[in-house]
Amino acid sequence: MAPKLPDSVEGLRAAGNQSFRSGQYAEASGLYGRALRLLQTRGSSDPEEESILYSNRAACHLKDGNCTDCIKDCTSALALVPFSMKPLLRRASAFEALERYPLAYVDYKTVLQIDSSVMSAVEGVNRMTRALMDSFGSEWRRKLPAIPVVPVSAQKRWNSLPSENHKETAKSKSKETAATKSRVPSAGDVERARVLKEEGNELVKKGNHKKAIEKYSESLLFSNLESATYSNRALCHLVLKQYKEAVKDCTAALKLDGKNVKAFYRRAQAYKALKDYKSSLADISSLLQIEPRNGPAHKLQQEVNQNLK
Repeated sequence: MAPKLPDSVEGLRAAGNQSFRSGQYAEASGLYGRALRLLQTRGSSDPEEESILYSNRAACHLKDGNCTDCIKDCTSALALVPFSMKPLLRRASAFEALERYPLAYVDYKTVLQIDSSVMSAVEGVNRMTRALMDSFGSEWRRKLPAIPVVPVSAQKRWNSLPSENHKETAKSKSKETAATKSRVPSAGDVERARVLKEEGNELVKKGNHKKAIEKYSESLLFSNLESATYSNRALCHLVLKQYKEAVKDCTAALKLDGKNVKAFYRRAQAYKALKDYKSSLADISSLLQIEPRNGPAHKLQQEVNQNLK
């Protein structure tokens, strides 16, 4: 005798999650579908729940290679709750699998507007850029649909979600170093990295530091041998008050170039903001050994010393 199915939306979703974790994707898809029908029959307005169910069923379709239905369900999920991270990523993956690269590029870029640290999206943009350049050459950007502007409210909604919703972000952050250290960049990769870094520099000049971080991150996926790219990204983190990230990037920059004055200065600024005054003074001292007459460094040194009194 078959086990009795749950009679609530929550129970059906939980059962679907369990089937999905067990690799029973078709079964999970059926359970999510039942939950959707029950929710819709009930007539209650719960767009968040309905969106999650569509997104979960889309994940089943993606696992089974049914990219067309994955795209349909992701689109339904996004119609209910626009700019949701998971359906955007899943739809991008489905578009990519179907070689619909312009649409995949747009979805990956949209994700990066919500959270620029999602490396699966950064890597997706990187792959799509290569594929589009191979297909359309230097005019590839003209082939893209319009990239939607993510409202601040959607970014705040993502940032306010519980920490478990950010697992993908946390997992993907560790991929950057592994991805770049595992290969020696080709001459073409180095050139692409240079172009992306310059695009990042232009965005910094325009005051668009969040998008500049995306460009620098893309650049580092092509080549992680340029110290200035790390120190430039550190500057963006400083402006955005992401001080721990700034310290990490400056440290990476200094491993590549131990005399990178900007990296010492920016790390000293970040340490000061983090109230780690001893580390800040140590970096200023290292900087002044390289450039004894560096005015901003002397000024920063005075500010830090005042905080120590």
